[in-house]
Amino acid sequence: MPPLDSIGAYLDRYGAALSAEVLSKFPPLHLPTDPAWPALAQLKRQPFPAQRVAIMGIVKRWQEARCAAAVAECGTGKTLISLGSVFTHADSRMFNALAMVPPQLVEKWARECFLTLPGVRVFIIDGVRNGVASNGFSGVNEVRLRGDRVVREGLRTTVSDLRLAKGHRSAQARWRAQAAAPTVFIVSRERAKLGYFWRHSFRAPKSGPFLGSLVNPDTGKPVIIGDEQIRRSDLRKVKLAETVFPENGYRGRALFSPLWQADRDKIHRMAPIEFIGRYLGDSFFDYGIADEVHELKGGDTAQGNALGTMASACERTVILTGTLLGGYADELFHILYRVAPQAMKEDGFDHGEAGLRQFADAYGVLEKVTTIEPADNACSKARSTTTVKRRPGASPLLFGKYLMNMAAFVSLEDISDALPPYHEEVISVEMDPALKAAYSSLEDQIRDALRQNHGNASVISTAMNALLLYPDRPFGLGTLYGFRTDEEGQRERFVIAEPEVLDERIHYAKERRLVDECKSELARGRRLQVYAVYTQKRDVTRRLQTLLQTEGIRAEVLTADIAPELREAWYERQLRNGMQVCICHPKLVQTGLDLMFAKTILFYETGFSTYVLRQASRRSWRIGQKDSIRVGFLAYAQTAQEACLRLMGKKLLVSLAMEGKLAGAGLHSMEDDDDVLTAMARELVTRQGVGEAAASVWKSLQRESVPALTPVAEAVLPVAAVEPPASTWTQPSGPPVQLSLF
Repeated sequence: MPPLDSIGAYLDRYGAALSAEVLSKFPPLHLPTDPAWPALAQLKRQPFPAQRVAIMGIVKRWQEARCAAAVAECGTGKTLISLGSVFTHADSRMFNALAMVPPQLVEKWARECFLTLPGVRVFIIDGVRNGVASNGFSGVNEVRLRGDRVVREGLRTTVSDLRLAKGHRSAQARWRAQAAAPTVFIVSRERAKLGYFWRHSFRAPKSGPFLGSLVNPDTGKPVIIGDEQIRRSDLRKVKLAETVFPENGYRGRALFSPLWQADRDKIHRMAPIEFIGRYLGDSFFDYGIADEVHELKGGDTAQGNALGTMASACERTVILTGTLLGGYADELFHILYRVAPQAMKEDGFDHGEAGLRQFADAYGVLEKVTTIEPADNACSKARSTTTVKRRPGASPLLFGKYLMNMAAFVSLEDISDALPPYHEEVISVEMDPALKAAYSSLEDQIRDALRQNHGNASVISTAMNALLLYPDRPFGLGTLYGFRTDEEGQRERFVIAEPEVLDERIHYAKERRLVDECKSELARGRRLQVYAVYTQKRDVTRRLQTLLQTEGIRAEVLTADIAPELREAWYERQLRNGMQVCICHPKLVQTGLDLMFAKTILFYETGFSTYVLRQASRRSWRIGQKDSIRVGFLAYAQTAQEACLRLMGKKLLVSLAMEGKLAGAGLHSMEDDDDVLTAMARELVTRQGVGEAAASVWKSLQRESVPALTPVAEAVLPVAAVEPPASTWTQPSGPPVQLSLF
């Protein structure tokens, strides 16, 4: 096996032979040369060749299994792929489909249904039956398309009425007699999981042999979880359950005994998805679609559990995501268990923490650290403690075992003939002398605190966030405090650092660069989207808005106060009023919103979430975009901001490996670093990474992620920490080409 740094040359030499060997041993379900089903030609919008291959791959996957996946980059048309798959597989038969989507995409999904599927009827689930939701509606409401607007018109019913057969053989037969058309039900995942408030269900005996124990109300016996008896303090906010086995030789079935119940003193309601799973799981829904499924990767979460309920209630399911992996293998565990539990059980992975550890051990990267403490005296033995923690990375076996058979992968280069050029760059800015001196002082104080409090999570979080924020807001930060446990076990507060307070009236170098970038882009007729992540207690967005407005630029701030389902309308209203620059937290728009107006996207601050950054950076590079797209990441040179960008670039290379792009750099980076904050802290203390500019890492990332669209040329991409001014930026040249799917 050649060394990692020569994998590219190795593949150039033997790539064709290797590809032929792989295809002979693992033939794809559908080749680009295979004929498509006739139903695909009936769609109102004809998919691109790459989308057509993905649709047919999902359709043929459904012939073998219940669940499929579309792992498609932002802007490649995941909605079209999923709807086209449903319609093609139905093959001119009526069907009922349930789409669970982020709240801001409900109306967009309805619009896409009308524009894609012939003769479809679309319904939005606003609740189970009664009670007006936050949007002013309740029950199940039909919607229609009036111009570009989705309006609630037509049939009104309730989820509870859907289960009433009333003389028909099934609820589905009754509904088809009533609707007589292909039907898509759309529900916000926030509303889907919105059910009753719950409380713990147990008994606490005041006398007898079980005094002081928590007793299962079903059995009257103390509750045993694992090998230990639980106490009241163990419950907290966690939902617990106990498996009760028959005793005394009685041959009965083990019972699942939930130790929680509905709280009757609070709102009486039932989650729509729970009602569907309990009463409409008898083939009412032929298809289920779960959009942006990477946001449902958590363990015991209401939205994550809703995904499992939907997958069990629908005959066939397709999950959609543009960012499958955030850097850790175990992020896929709960998603796979919810959509393909049988396969996970057959492979020996239990549900819960034990199975998660098994999965991480098999497909992830674990670090075992053994600490040996010296003996107190010659007669004592040295004590050792071992801790195991996860590290970024995922085995290629995970891709081959679970993803290659289940998922259709679509990259933006696969539909490159429909997309304009795309360019990413790191814009490195030198700090003003006063700010540089103040930052260096803060960095020294934090370095000392990290050395003195090795491994203290509160110090790492507070200190590294301060280093990221301080250059952008070198005032009002206040004294930085951390917490530790003293010798008596008491929690005490201590000072980490005292940041110097600089003049708030001065416009600093990065702010001036942002103004220059905005003026240069607007002069070329290119409106902008600007992202900043510090928006609460120490808000940066309002200062940027004031700064831009002072320069005569129409800048507006999108805040979390605007409900997700109203953000698309907010953008339309502000653009009509002349908005030139929109400023917001990237999380507010990371999924679903098409910011086609923003030909340039600038990250004034990035944060340290690879999911958020990758999704937010592609909001305007989508099908239908005609102009070239430029994405810039502003960072002060030789600061934590640049280190954060460099480390996130490496994490993104890892995530590409789980999408079929097994780049040598990506595989190598699996062995490096920890979570971004911890890695930044380590670099600060050890002074590792000095001299490695973020721009070089992002050049590698762009080479691997969009190789066909953006030729890597030193004349276009920034070199090291020297960045060209905005006015000298040139569009990448070269005709886009249509590539084949992986």
